[in-house]
Amino acid sequence: MKKTLTGVAALAAVALALTGCSSDGSGDGGNGAAAGASVPLSIGNFLDVTNWDPASADLGFDGPYLSAVYDALLTTNEKGEPQPGIAKKWEVSSDFKTVTFDIRTDAKFSDGTKLDAAAAVTGLEHLQKGPTSQEAYTNVESIEKTDDHTIVFHMKKRDDTMLYLMGLGRSYLASPKAISGGKLSEKPVGSGPYTLGENSTPGSEYDFDKVKDHWDAKQFPFDPLKITPLSDGTAMLNAMEAGQLNLIYTDKTGSDAAKKNDWNVAKGLSMWAGLQFADRSGAMGSPIGKLKVRQALNYAFDTQAMHTSIAQGQGYVTNQFFPVDQTGYVKSLNDRYKYDIAKAKQLLAEAGYPNGFEISMPMAPPFQPYQAITEQTFKQLGIKVKWDATDFMSYMGKAGKYPMYIAVIAMDSNPVATVERQIAKPQWYNPNPGIDTLDGVQAQLDKVFAAAPGDAQNTEIEKLNELVTDQAYNAVWGQNENTYVSTKEFTVKPVIGLMFPTLRQISTK
Repeated sequence: MKKTLTGVAALAAVALALTGCSSDGSGDGGNGAAAGASVPLSIGNFLDVTNWDPASADLGFDGPYLSAVYDALLTTNEKGEPQPGIAKKWEVSSDFKTVTFDIRTDAKFSDGTKLDAAAAVTGLEHLQKGPTSQEAYTNVESIEKTDDHTIVFHMKKRDDTMLYLMGLGRSYLASPKAISGGKLSEKPVGSGPYTLGENSTPGSEYDFDKVKDHWDAKQFPFDPLKITPLSDGTAMLNAMEAGQLNLIYTDKTGSDAAKKNDWNVAKGLSMWAGLQFADRSGAMGSPIGKLKVRQALNYAFDTQAMHTSIAQGQGYVTNQFFPVDQTGYVKSLNDRYKYDIAKAKQLLAEAGYPNGFEISMPMAPPFQPYQAITEQTFKQLGIKVKWDATDFMSYMGKAGKYPMYIAVIAMDSNPVATVERQIAKPQWYNPNPGIDTLDGVQAQLDKVFAAAPGDAQNTEIEKLNELVTDQAYNAVWGQNENTYVSTKEFTVKPVIGLMFPTLRQISTK
């Protein structure tokens, strides 16, 4: 019987979210390969590429695929900070109304088109209209070329997350000819360090041909480069041991195997798991609209036991969705909801539910690791849950229509992105934030967005975290990690917000 990735690794694949400062640099990035040296790289990725068109692609596991064939206007380092790409440097005006980018003039697309300012504008306007990529450009009024190496964003208002999202994977530039041709989803046409090889087999293996004269060739010494989508955990580990793969996405099983094989292991925070409350306002008429009910559900779960059994000890026990030890995270808040089933029962009684209540929740296969403990916990509180079985894709579309549901949500290293994606802005997984019914939250959100970027804003974000924790915005059980195993010649630097790092986060010694 095949063994698929389980626990945290499987849940990472279904994380329910899409997922600056500037400097002028060559883009070398410190890759340790000697000049002219080639190093074979065969990646085992958990999922197939979702779309070759960067306007429709996902941030999650698409990183290595897209970063092979496309150049980005901005890239990112392992901290999630925007770094130079096609844009050598950039400047944000003091009134936040314009962002000016000085772009390279030595890049060209694989169809021979020069990547100049005009081509960059076309590519960015394509992203601005994209079904997934548009999230980075919601506050951009227009984009214009001022000369062959300068483009300017005219902003509707200040945007503290645009550069972060662009660097994370929302600024890959496609050829203007390919955009107008309308077939980017089938075949990528970019200016990246590789082109998609003709011998590639969609869904099975992708071979990439190295571009010899790429402007940043030293950053990408990998040749040959192959990426294999493979969700079978045993097959992936067997391929590593046989030398067919030398970098894989894995779980604790792979991490344990690394010890005996002298492989490198890299881990990075990726997502929080818990109960997403979709009826904080009570508009659905459910008990979730009552604060004491939400607080009771925070106290009720033995999160330490869940961390050991389900998360396999990988990650952190916390009740916060701001990443551990990142800006916005407040360590003392972890004492707010220590496991206390008696306290949970008391709060339910005070809310008017001494005998519990009945509720319906969706359930799809990827979330089944949490189903039994949820049922067990609810039973102690007298809560009767009716599970509505569905597949994952239907789950994504329906979950927000239930008063609450089991959620696995991708996190962000950028604290303002966390505020926007997790709290302030309606998302398909959180269609009704219910901010106006949460005491003091809207006023604190206003302070966050009005504060000057930096320490002043970070202080307001921490205050907001305290408020939403006290208001039991969600019931977070913990934060999980992604694990990557590689042979000794490779170093991987995970990025919060990316389920699989881009090629720029993979270096050779």
